Amino acid sequence: MSYQDIQFDLSGGIARLTLNRPDKLNSFTANMHGEVADALTRVETEGARVLVLTGAGRGFCAGQDLSERTPAADGTPPDLGETVDKFYAPLVRRLNALPMPVVVGVNGVAAGAGANLAFAGDIVVAKASASFIQSFCRLGLIPDTGGTFALPRLVGRARAMGLAMLGDKLSAQQAQDWGLIWKCVPDEEFDTALEQLAQHFSKAPTKGLAFTKQAIQASLGNDLSTQLDLERDMMRELGRSADYAEGVAAFLGKREPQFKGQ
Repeated sequence: MSYQDIQFDLSGGIARLTLNRPDKLNSFTANMHGEVADALTRVETEGARVLVLTGAGRGFCAGQDLSERTPAADGTPPDLGETVDKFYAPLVRRLNALPMPVVVGVNGVAAGAGANLAFAGDIVVAKASASFIQSFCRLGLIPDTGGTFALPRLVGRARAMGLAMLGDKLSAQQAQDWGLIWKCVPDEEFDTALEQLAQHFSKAPTKGLAFTKQAIQASLGNDLSTQLDLERDMMRELGRSADYAEGVAAFLGKREPQFKGQ
């Protein structure tokens, strides 16, 4: 499939997905959603061990392209619930379910759904010049794309309320300080930092990382006893994996492991 609104490449175990509507700050259209969904199917089926998601140009993603969500000619308002149900919710679910790390590179402004799309990643790195804005309140809406789930869990109720109800711009440095993202880096170091993460995860024990991701996600709804049982079951399975055997052999042999992601 040829793409119009994204760029996609998969080689060496690294899937690179770039939102590519720079003149519109990579805001989402129905076509872009379709292309992203197709690319994620390839990520799921063509041997990727890490997904790197970023944006083209000066912005990461400005959320929904509002020109596609205006009233019909007869005045009928758009069904925003359908938009969430058809596009944004499935996107967040798929990113969370990917059995590999999702690295998000926030290269510029991340607003509305774009901000919460970034927070759906596993490791988020942002340029120092980037910013995050929960712009929904300016339109009389709520933070979708998982925003009402992620924000209070990442920064607590008070800060989540402030971000969601005031819509203030949050700098990348502040986002790091508040625990919204993994790291804020100088603009000139951004590409290198992203590439280092991509290369690291392409050679890492992918199955163990996938289980780590699942376990941390499950912990948000589990009590301690349930979580300990989950850890037991996952460790039992991972202890039988080829990557664990390789990791032990490499440790005992004082050499670098050659993980296959299995």
